[in-house]
Amino acid sequence: MDQATVFVVDDDEAMRDSLTWLLESKGLKVACYASGEDFIAAYNPAIHGCLVVDVRMPGMSGPELHEKLKELNYDIPVIFITGHGDVPMAVRAVKRGAVDFLEKPFNDRDLLNTIEQSIEQDQTNRAKKAQNSQAANRLASLTAREREVMDLVCAGKLNKIIADELGISIKTVEAHRAKVMEKVGVHSVAELVQIVMASKHQQ
Repeated sequence: MDQATVFVVDDDEAMRDSLTWLLESKGLKVACYASGEDFIAAYNPAIHGCLVVDVRMPGMSGPELHEKLKELNYDIPVIFITGHGDVPMAVRAVKRGAVDFLEKPFNDRDLLNTIEQSIEQDQTNRAKKAQNSQAANRLASLTAREREVMDLVCAGKLNKIIADELGISIKTVEAHRAKVMEKVGVHSVAELVQIVMASKHQQ
């Protein structure tokens, strides 16, 4: 959590100050913004952390900011803080992928626990994204023939069937298959299938 930044977006200056004091007292780095527009203009998606945002604000609301982040393909974990009347709106936001919502006045410990979970989630997401990116690069290094063989292997076809379908020898299929495994960096067909499926979901 040392490298993480907690972004706070709230139009209430007293709330921003209070959250800054609380989070910094726990050794967390904090960056505050008075509006969703200010946050979007300044945010660097390479920075690891989470977002704590008020639901109801002038201009861009919390849920609108959340939707804008999704539009921009920024998957920073989002925690909503909300007044009593905004709970249904916050629940809808959670269904749209927000981590949680805390109703004002919230317990400091609850907020800190949720932030900790969100930062861990962000670390996991970023590690997974990096793995998927590496896998995509490895898949991109395959030749057209290697990709053909790989697709048929992933479809569960035997070397003999693949050889018949592609009009090549079984030995050639085996050579291509070995090369695919080596390039993608896997040791089993199950691992290969997982990487191929993950790559398709990323597209």
